Amino acid sequence: MKIAIAQLNYHIGNFEGNLKAMQEAVETARHQGADLILFGELSVCGYPPRDFLEFDDFIRKCQASIDALRAMSHDIAIVAGAPTRNPVPEGKDLFNSAYFLYGGEVLGIQHKALLPTYDIFDEYRYFEPATVFHTIPFKGKKIALSICEDIWNVGNENPLYTICPLDEMMDEKPDLILNLSASPFDYEHAAARISVVRANVERYGAPLFYANHVGAQTDIIFDGGSIVMSPDGQVFDEMPYFENCVRTYDLDLVLRGGVTQEQPKEKIKLIHDALLVGIRDYFHKLGFQRAILGLSGGIDSAVTAVLAAKALGAENVRVLLLPSQYSTSHSVDDARDLAESMGIQYDIVAIKPMFEAFETALAPMFKDLQFNVTEENIQARVRGILLMAMSNKFGNILLNTTNKSEMSVGYGTLYGDLCGGLAVLADVYKTEVYQLANYLNETTPDKNGQLSGVIPQNSIVKPPSAELRPGQKDSDSLPPYDILDELLLQYVERRQGPRELIARGFDEALVNRVLRMVNVNEFKREQAPPVLRVSSKGFGMGRRLPIVGKYLS
Repeated sequence: MKIAIAQLNYHIGNFEGNLKAMQEAVETARHQGADLILFGELSVCGYPPRDFLEFDDFIRKCQASIDALRAMSHDIAIVAGAPTRNPVPEGKDLFNSAYFLYGGEVLGIQHKALLPTYDIFDEYRYFEPATVFHTIPFKGKKIALSICEDIWNVGNENPLYTICPLDEMMDEKPDLILNLSASPFDYEHAAARISVVRANVERYGAPLFYANHVGAQTDIIFDGGSIVMSPDGQVFDEMPYFENCVRTYDLDLVLRGGVTQEQPKEKIKLIHDALLVGIRDYFHKLGFQRAILGLSGGIDSAVTAVLAAKALGAENVRVLLLPSQYSTSHSVDDARDLAESMGIQYDIVAIKPMFEAFETALAPMFKDLQFNVTEENIQARVRGILLMAMSNKFGNILLNTTNKSEMSVGYGTLYGDLCGGLAVLADVYKTEVYQLANYLNETTPDKNGQLSGVIPQNSIVKPPSAELRPGQKDSDSLPPYDILDELLLQYVERRQGPRELIARGFDEALVNRVLRMVNVNEFKREQAPPVLRVSSKGFGMGRRLPIVGKYLS
């Protein structure tokens, strides 16, 4: 038997586009001699469809796509994911299902049992868990169908669940396991995914074929990396990251094992590649083409500009240089150098006259009150108005350049530098932004095709500053980023409270100060743009805290 895996970039609710991509993959698998092709979880509609699942018309279109695939299955089995209706009045209205189609018929349907309701997942909101499990006979083999989370409770070791779906099928002695997944990217997840697949193979002694999605759905990014694992627990193949791909495998060769083909998992390269996919799919799936951002000469906007140019093409990126009376001349020079090196269109608009106009208008109310964060925020909001005006006039979608360190502690201005349609770096800590900058300089050619270092070294080595008052530095308001980022990592991603953080060696006063900053600025994050998720705990649906909570405030 030959089994094809199709890892595709689906578009939520784009039934025509998804079906066309799946049909093309079926034809490719046919040409490769496959007997069966495996697609990802909820492949006909894309993942996660969220409240689209509450529309009857959405479910009808899912079924129409399954019917179209069934009509193609006369000589090749097609395993695809779709929601199905629950005929029992009690319980949720839908199942999350895997269809096994062959010979123009539905040979079997296996529903998903383990419905994740944590982090970005909210499946129990929509789906009823499966209670019946059977293998599907095909060409002399018994096939165990499973869906994503169903393999993440090996031997009932996961305390979130009370059942292990594959255990329920073992009495029927399956010859192989197929898993339809929609497994979101974070920079540690690929390794964890392989470990889970290996644990299943070692427990059941059967090869496992695991199909994942690629592409981005707003903030959630899928990296592909679909897996074929032999019964000896070795990775027979790990498909490319962030690429559509259809590959066919000879089951006899997989059963023999002895081949290991894993993808490298270097953190900064993975983050870089994920962000490119996130930007590209956000624009293309929404029908946008051109981006704009403010280029300050600092590291965050520099990295965002280069990523945008790589994702969309430099000809589709425009930047505004918006110096104030507090901006240094080298900041303007650095921004100009980057734009010219990448071939990005740029304009320079000095904001001093506009800022002074606001000062004059507010003077009767402010009287002799001292310059403070109010005036700093006015500068940021003037820049936001200018960027949004350009966005509205020319149709360039504004990219937000805030990093995760700043987003965590509220070091940003609502309706100013927190404006934008998409936050590119808001799940990337400042120390990681520097690593990204160095990686970009090592790998990104300039407009002439030369590896000349497109981000000026001055943007990398100078002390970071918002330049909203004379001599301002980030270190005036924040601890050094290497300390801050480690503290934030432990609090945000690892959920370590103040007692644990102090036990790790962080200063108690610093812990209390930083955690308070994080918690009281939840209202800003609620109003920020969608954040491309590259870590295990990004700011978005996966981290839901109350705005008015008292904890550590």
